Amino acid sequence: MARKETAAEAANPGRLKQIALTFKMTRKADPKIGLILAGVFIIIFGVLLGVGFAISHPIYLGILGILLAFLATAIVFGRRAERAAFGQMEGQPGAAAAVLDNVGRGWTTTPAVAMNRSQDVVHRAVGKAGIVLVAEGNPNRVKSLLAAEKKKMNRIVADVPVHDVIVGKGEGMVELKKLRTTMLKFPRVLTGPQVTATNDRLRALGDLMSNMPLPKGPMPKGMRMPRGPKAR
Repeated sequence: MARKETAAEAANPGRLKQIALTFKMTRKADPKIGLILAGVFIIIFGVLLGVGFAISHPIYLGILGILLAFLATAIVFGRRAERAAFGQMEGQPGAAAAVLDNVGRGWTTTPAVAMNRSQDVVHRAVGKAGIVLVAEGNPNRVKSLLAAEKKKMNRIVADVPVHDVIVGKGEGMVELKKLRTTMLKFPRVLTGPQVTATNDRLRALGDLMSNMPLPKGPMPKGMRMPRGPKAR
């Protein structure tokens, strides 16, 4: 029993520290975050408390107001923190791979299945929607990378749908902050066993970066990209 209490006490400061660090990070990109969160809490609590006095139940609605105010504040904080994080990641090589890693259960992500020396890169995600190729970099250069990778997918797994997405802010591109939503909108056409079989076939195919360890999240800007095999 004592061990459980000690573990809980040790975990508590860790969570509070993480929230504090997230708040500091968010405040750098969103200086008004403190005022916004305070405003959300006060308005929701004040409205419910006022209703409580009006119907002669201030204590009951006051407690309810505190709970709902905390919930709403947490939701607003989470969304603005996410927006700030995407803002910091925007434009960094490998940012899309970091987002793909957090799409949700049922997706298998393989970063950097194709790239060039200009750090344009294509990542691959496999799920019940099929294969999704996500490219980031110069939109003109990544199109050739996407086309080559899509041709390879159609040759190896011709019976699986292949989608492609270019991350960016231009016409026909998907913003980084909308990538997860876009992935989840693709129709689910494969069963669990079909997804497993697709992953097995692609694993057997091997990727350009299979023998090179990659850091998780955005790649360092100074990192040199390996040269692909020369065409014969």
